[in-house]
Amino acid sequence: MAAPLPRTGDTGSAPDNDQNIYRLRLYHTHTDEHIDIVYRKGDTYLSDAEAELDYFLRDSRNGTVHHYDPRLFDLLRDLTEAVGRPDAEIEVVCGYRTPETNHMLRRRSRRVAKHSLHMEAMAIDIRMPGVSTKELRNAALDLHRGGVGYYRRHAFVHVDVGPVRKW
Repeated sequence: MAAPLPRTGDTGSAPDNDQNIYRLRLYHTHTDEHIDIVYRKGDTYLSDAEAELDYFLRDSRNGTVHHYDPRLFDLLRDLTEAVGRPDAEIEVVCGYRTPETNHMLRRRSRRVAKHSLHMEAMAIDIRMPGVSTKELRNAALDLHRGGVGYYRRHAFVHVDVGPVRKW
């Protein structure tokens, strides 16, 4: 596992065209919230921005917040670049899940993992308007940076920063 980059409290804005600026635009389908945030500058993760993203990706069923692995944010940004939509807003279907939420979802579907990386804040389920689920899945697989799940029927892709695998 790669070590996270340094953090700082600076969340000042900078031009989007600066290749050292790492930005995410997200829409959460369950909370109806949007976020457009610079979370990293160069090799430094911005701690205030990380805290905002952690809150944004909280368990939407009970509001519990967990600190996310920042490599997931890099993966999401790289996915937007890989599909040729670097400014795209990613739709979040599911972010962090408490063990209780995960257990409840497991009772509803056998496709929910007992030891889901959602509970470790290392996984996210997403879709990207204008990009097919299949194209998004293929781009994630090509990045070779963690797990990739393809949920064609429900039109979303699971990505995580755990071991490389697919389903």
